[in-house]
Amino acid sequence: MTGRKFITRVRKWARGKNLEVRFDASEGAGSHGTLHVGDRKTTVKDRKKEIGRGLLGKMLDDLGIERNEL
Repeated sequence: MTGRKFITRVRKWARGKNLEVRFDASEGAGSHGTLHVGDRKTTVKDRKKEIGRGLLGKMLDDLGIERNEL
């Protein structure tokens, strides 16, 4: 899954939970940015590149989302 697809899926998930979502590209080095979901946040690397399994798991943990919920 790419960073862009991850953000899209998180937005859809958050909509169902009535949580605010925002992506701030200025809060990150280079092509990285910060995805805020409610009171949690995670760093998203280049939105055009694939996210590995390990990193994906960490990002989901940061946001409090179970793998099977996306």
